[in-house]
Amino acid sequence: MTTTDAEPGLRERKRLATRRSIQLAVVNLVAEGGLDGVTVDEISRVADISPRTFFNYFASKEEAMLGDAPDLPSAAAIGIFLRSTGPILDDVATLLADTGDKSMDDIELFKLRHGLLKQYPQLLAMRMATMRAFEDSLGEIILQRLAKDDPALAASPDALASRSRLVTLVAFAAMRHAWICWVNGDPAERLTDRLRESFDELSGLFASVPA
Repeated sequence: MTTTDAEPGLRERKRLATRRSIQLAVVNLVAEGGLDGVTVDEISRVADISPRTFFNYFASKEEAMLGDAPDLPSAAAIGIFLRSTGPILDDVATLLADTGDKSMDDIELFKLRHGLLKQYPQLLAMRMATMRAFEDSLGEIILQRLAKDDPALAASPDALASRSRLVTLVAFAAMRHAWICWVNGDPAERLTDRLRESFDELSGLFASVPA
């Protein structure tokens, strides 16, 4: 999972378009005939590519069906996050908005895949594993930030790990809330905008709790 800080060039845009066409082909074919009945040859035909090209992008039809996990934030965004002195949840929201995962802003593909994965527990488990890897990577970044913010906390590895885990889980809850609202809401809304709204709601909720 990687990102670049620059806008993708023509070659990269073509690569992303081909990747999307493969993913869209597989989810549509699975929706029509079920996962077992779909072949790589059929996916390739619908996506207008060769089977060899398919395997340049995905190892299997199941991998193509799963879609891409969120990218890690860019190095620049991580640097800004680690140097910031603002509220950590606000900064995590900004960090997640930088993930650059274009597939997550593709509501058509997201909705199709989201509905189908519920029908295939084995694929849902695989998807959750990829998300767990992203969660662990984000948790390491949050841990670094917490250690910088609070040297006393950093002196206690167990307490630091516990706080990092808590912040990461809260952030993922807000991100999940954003995805659900986005899928069921205004199709013109961007996921990154809905993500910020969910974090704003979370901050408002905490602010309203009596001390």
